[in-house]
Amino acid sequence: MNPPILALDGLQKAYRGMFAREPSFSLSIDSTFNVPEIVGVLGPNGAGKTTLFEMIAGSNTPSGGRVLVAGRDIHQVRHDERDRLAIHYHQSYQVRRFRRTRPAFLMERAGSDYPLVHLFDEPQFNTQDGYIGFMLDFFRHLKREGRLVFVCLHPTAPFQLDILKEICDRFLFVAGGTVTGHADFAGAMAAPDIRSYLGAVAR
Repeated sequence: MNPPILALDGLQKAYRGMFAREPSFSLSIDSTFNVPEIVGVLGPNGAGKTTLFEMIAGSNTPSGGRVLVAGRDIHQVRHDERDRLAIHYHQSYQVRRFRRTRPAFLMERAGSDYPLVHLFDEPQFNTQDGYIGFMLDFFRHLKREGRLVFVCLHPTAPFQLDILKEICDRFLFVAGGTVTGHADFAGAMAAPDIRSYLGAVAR
């Protein structure tokens, strides 16, 4: 039996000030993604969406737990090969970079030639010239190719919710240090915390 495409095994991140006893920021998630799909990610600014993507892509070291891509702990994989497992595109599709903290010869090989997990962090959807349709087709193409796709948006206009409704199979909501899952768009929109977060955009 093949391992899940992505397993977030007790994944945690906490930031503390130098003398603080309690963390100033914390995030935790335990979730498994077994099949190719497109996952919408929502949540307030500063809730930890980008931090979550960085941990999945191996550019931000977790405080606890593991990120397993096709059974491989991405934080044990060579830095220059991690994007063969998971790749993080931030806003205008530039790839996020990260610091190398261990020499490559002490780390594992990726065992993959092409990213299995694609993380789109607040992509800029140009409403002109069919650009949105092009990007949605690209996301669907990745899914057909057996990839797991995350699309993180902070909706400020109804058309962005329409994009998520059309393209996403299920949803994650990041807020208050936790990540909650929703099986479909209707379920996500029915959740009181998501409706409160979206405000007038959801009406």
